[in-house]
Amino acid sequence: MKMKIGVLTGGGDCPGLNAVIRAITKSSVNHGHEVIGFKDGFKGLIENRYINLDYDSVSGILSRGGTILGTTNRDNPFNFKQKINGEEKYSDMSKVIIENCDFHKLEYLVVIGGDGSMRLASELSARTGIKIIGVPKTIDNDIVGTDMTFGFSSAVDIATDALDRLHSTAESHHRVMLLEVMGRDAGWIALHAGIAGGADIIIIPEIEYSLESIDKKIKDRISRGKTFSLIIVSEGAKTLSGEQMIKRGIGVDVFNIPRLGGISNWLASAIEAYSGVETRATILGHLQRGGSPNSFDRVFATQLGAKAAELIFDRKENEMVVIKDNKIGSISLKDVKGTKFVSLDDPLIKTSRDIGLSFGDD
Repeated sequence: MKMKIGVLTGGGDCPGLNAVIRAITKSSVNHGHEVIGFKDGFKGLIENRYINLDYDSVSGILSRGGTILGTTNRDNPFNFKQKINGEEKYSDMSKVIIENCDFHKLEYLVVIGGDGSMRLASELSARTGIKIIGVPKTIDNDIVGTDMTFGFSSAVDIATDALDRLHSTAESHHRVMLLEVMGRDAGWIALHAGIAGGADIIIIPEIEYSLESIDKKIKDRISRGKTFSLIIVSEGAKTLSGEQMIKRGIGVDVFNIPRLGGISNWLASAIEAYSGVETRATILGHLQRGGSPNSFDRVFATQLGAKAAELIFDRKENEMVVIKDNKIGSISLKDVKGTKFVSLDDPLIKTSRDIGLSFGDD
């Protein structure tokens, strides 16, 4: 029986979103179903702004970065900001969403997003009865229940390339060079890119560091004739007083979580003052989100999109597509809670220490 399926992308953008949209659309159309895409995340679902998705509309988007549907991380459907008679008011738009889904005769809604979007999707299903399938995405790789998220591999590639470039300038000027990467409270990007890019010190939120240990690593390298050092630091790493660096004057997301950033500038000043070695910081920022997905993310995102469509065909509901033990499957949206941190027992932590990398905690 022919179904109508809605798709939206929520939260921050990342490489591979269009590959998922393409896979869902092609799989659904191949099975005789109709697909529409809501613009700008949950906001488009509320305002009923959409486009029809078919073979023509997804043609050529596999390699494109971003999302053809647009996205936002500032719209909570249960606390939606509106201007009414010149005043800002917040409203629960659940009934409006039900009306729009009924208008389109949608049987399923696919939500492609991060942990925040998955929580909103689960709550939306519980409040409205809408059948939802979630597809996890984030460059941070911090979503519980899945071994990996698409977008992560591409972001690691970008950070690795940045370390490669910083290597030559650090060596030329005999400096300590810091690269700050995203990841929020989880250090996955810093860990993977740090190993791949030959960093000497990796600073992540999960491991406390000290200036003494960082200085020791730098001085050890100098004693061996290495007059430069590379440090990669996750944006969620804390200062010595235990504080995270927050971008001043920048808005918060739908869960009132502040934007992180700037720890590398603080740490560079602290290292230079402590060790006396000239130190510079580079913040990679949104370059990690932009551009084309790498080959891994194109394949991985296509698998997840096709699996999301398969779950719909099998009449599953309120599940999130995951990869576990190298197999594509699904778990209940209700089980997607908390943050997936880097475990101190993670094999990559041991590998890093075995080859002489420092986490600033020696």
